[in-house]
Amino acid sequence: MSRQPLGWYVRRLRRMSPTELILRTRDTGRRTAWAYRQVRPGQDAAIHLPLRKELTFGTTLPPQTAFAVGDEARKAVLDTADAIMAGNLEVLGVERTDLRAPDWFRDPTTGRRSDPAQYVFKLNHRNEEVVGNIKQVWELSRHHHLTQLAAAWYLTHDDRYAERVADHLNDWWRSNPFLSGVHWASGIELGLRLISWTWIRRLLNDWPEITDLFEHNQLALQQIYWHQRYLAAFQSHGSSANNHVIAEAAGQLVGACAFPWFTKSARWRDDAATLLQKELDANTFPSGVNRELATDYHRFVSELGLYAALEADWAGHPLSEQTWALLTRTVDVAAAIVDNTLRPPRQGDDDEGMALVIDPPDISDWSAYLSLGAAVVGRAHWWPQSPPTATSVILGALVSGKQSDRPAERPDHFDDAGVTILRSRDTGPEIWCRADAGPHGFLSIAAHAHCDALSLEVRVDGVDILADPGTYCYHGEEEWRNYFRSTIGHNTVEVAGTEQSAWGGPFLWLRGATGTVRRYATDGDAVSWDAEHDGYRSGETPITHRRTAVLDDGVLRVEDRLDGAADVRIAWHLGPDVSVELDGATGQLTWPTGSAVVELPAGLTWTSHRGGDDPLLGWYSPRFGHKVPSTTLVGSGTLAPEAPATSTFSFRS
Repeated sequence: MSRQPLGWYVRRLRRMSPTELILRTRDTGRRTAWAYRQVRPGQDAAIHLPLRKELTFGTTLPPQTAFAVGDEARKAVLDTADAIMAGNLEVLGVERTDLRAPDWFRDPTTGRRSDPAQYVFKLNHRNEEVVGNIKQVWELSRHHHLTQLAAAWYLTHDDRYAERVADHLNDWWRSNPFLSGVHWASGIELGLRLISWTWIRRLLNDWPEITDLFEHNQLALQQIYWHQRYLAAFQSHGSSANNHVIAEAAGQLVGACAFPWFTKSARWRDDAATLLQKELDANTFPSGVNRELATDYHRFVSELGLYAALEADWAGHPLSEQTWALLTRTVDVAAAIVDNTLRPPRQGDDDEGMALVIDPPDISDWSAYLSLGAAVVGRAHWWPQSPPTATSVILGALVSGKQSDRPAERPDHFDDAGVTILRSRDTGPEIWCRADAGPHGFLSIAAHAHCDALSLEVRVDGVDILADPGTYCYHGEEEWRNYFRSTIGHNTVEVAGTEQSAWGGPFLWLRGATGTVRRYATDGDAVSWDAEHDGYRSGETPITHRRTAVLDDGVLRVEDRLDGAADVRIAWHLGPDVSVELDGATGQLTWPTGSAVVELPAGLTWTSHRGGDDPLLGWYSPRFGHKVPSTTLVGSGTLAPEAPATSTFSFRS
């Protein structure tokens, strides 16, 4: 990806409200005016820090907490820390081997290195020719690898870990003075660093050199001050006030509570708390589902809120009961929507963003997230079980569960978000189905949405049978970015060769389909769902797509209807472990632990695609930065008005 074309900027401006335009104009003026405040690498900052007389750190961990961490969790932390000490870590799908002494400005995928001395607001971080893949460059500087090393020291008191943390922090602090280089380009990165630094300081509290690293270190004092000063001045606005503004406010609140070292710390704390509570409410449906409708961002925002709320509690400035109730609903949603292996849905974008990393992150399930939620707000009686982690044990030593009103039983339907889980109610392996019929995304740009209206995602005992394709990439590979967001890339219906929703860039949507659940019902063991969306109502021949799904006695029956005649393509994306023998409109699906028979609409022509590049079809992204071939069945033809196209999947012999 090179710099964005002029048309992108025009389209982006059109998605902004007058208020947002005013705020962004103000920010542009401030960025120009602040050029004289830049500190270049190697330059003596020579600034007076408005410090308070006593530099006290926030809450420290109770004695003996480390001994409560279980053997398995302890081993996982130490194994990962030892790999990091050897220089090795996978970062967003890329195997890094340079972590002994990383180059903070080099993108390992393209080899490009941005200028550390460039004034940040004159550096186009969207231009891959200048900075490389910015996600790769930024990710390491969130310092999650250092919180993992700090956790290893906390569990062992082996000074090698702490010394490596100190070396990396001092190097980063020296290399990234105020407003120099790409690491000052995005507030979300600053917010996450403040959370990481807080927990590094907390985990290393008993290390003899800790105050020399933080309280008595001019580099540390400057950076903590600069980060909070920046976040107080530059906030995400309007159409960008999604998870970014949550991370900015959470980081500012955590930093101001844990490091109340500056004359403005109390003001920063209060302003950040006000902003965080306002934006958490704005970003969350009443049900507790995150409004971005990208499942992994639900977890990310929930974790940010939990860590910030806890820090405020420990500092003696708790957030409101309403905010705690909202955060409790977010973790109840998480416990409700996972399958029996604790895997969440794969709706929308997923870039594996983490608020804090102490345990080695496992992106395959939400076990660690649920354990965190259990430690902070307590488990509802219907929650699935999840084993304790180092994080949940450490957090649990500092907090008591905040129990608020909880649902009496596990909910499966969240009407405001259009998220519905259909589960088998009979004996045998769990059949889990997510049905999507909500808004396209959040705010005017819906940055992390996909063309997935009325799509289905089906698993049997945790195995992907009908799979959401995932995300794969954000930057640099426009064709792949668009495929993984496309209508044909999801288990839904493409009408007249058009997209349900229209994109204007990698994180910009110009028009979004809105789904509506017409009916959700249970009748004995049967669960049924009926929904429609308006994504094709804007063309010359407006058409409404309606889909019903019924799960009963091990059989999923799906009917698609249009209210006008149209050429269609119906896609069924099989999981990477599923093979198929297709004979006309009948298929035999097999995977290592099971099999199923599918009867497809006979009026369409069915073809099978696997790992294709012309056109792109038959791909699955198991995690960010990775893609593998999978099989996609595509049915092409014409649907008559109100003539149902029925697909039947029989999972029980």
